[in-house]
Amino acid sequence: MLEMIAKMFKGTNYKELISQGAVIVDVRTPGEFKSGHIKGSKNIPLNTISKKALDIKKWNKTVVVCCASGMRSGQAKSILKNNGIEAHNGGGWSSLQYKIK
Repeated sequence: MLEMIAKMFKGTNYKELISQGAVIVDVRTPGEFKSGHIKGSKNIPLNTISKKALDIKKWNKTVVVCCASGMRSGQAKSILKNNGIEAHNGGGWSSLQYKIK
């Protein structure tokens, strides 16, 4: 399972995406977000991402989604891509934090 997850995230240079203006969207609940998150990230919980997709599209930016483990962010990535937004699954927020330093 871990090997499969590692393959899903291999190859994307998140640090470069962020330096080029990508926005980090954390799709965890507000309570989870409050307990710790990547500085500058936006909290848009997964259960609201479909409703917010048009607003996110107006940003005209690449989006890197994250959550606790990569499962919810994978769902969010699919929703955003289906709405014409360039999105990348950054996986768990704590590991993504180290990938962008």
